[in-house]
Amino acid sequence: MPYDPERSFGFLIHDIARLLRKRFDQRARALGLSRSQWQVLAHLSRHEGINQSGLAEILEIENITLGRLIDRMEEAGWVERRPDRNDRRARLLYMTEKVAPMMARMRALAEETRNEALDGLPMAEREALMDTLAHVRANLSERGRSAGEDSQGEDKAADYA
Repeated sequence: MPYDPERSFGFLIHDIARLLRKRFDQRARALGLSRSQWQVLAHLSRHEGINQSGLAEILEIENITLGRLIDRMEEAGWVERRPDRNDRRARLLYMTEKVAPMMARMRALAEETRNEALDGLPMAEREALMDTLAHVRANLSERGRSAGEDSQGEDKAADYA
């Protein structure tokens, strides 16, 4: 059977993730946040109190790039840096109270996007798909850990929708 990229597992996963991000971006545009900013908030909501280096690693971006983004978000009142009790040089990242209503709206947009993506699939097939994808992720995570990789970023795509 000849190779068909449209039926390639890696191509399909990548393309679906790209399309999910694009549809979420279209919906989120009205919120006034860039994709980079909502990604920071989505991951910070799951890892509040993390240092900038740890968050940069999860987001798979350079620390200096995240630093500039956090500077702008701190100025806008979305996040704050607090001293780390264990390391006088380090600062930990926290969301401000301003974020809570935004996170509720982002979750609703993510649910709309997810429902659009899964439209026409019966609940049993949706559950089977999620189980299969979780199994694939676990396979790759286990092998990555045994090969010495850090698995902190393995949840990155989960927040797209």
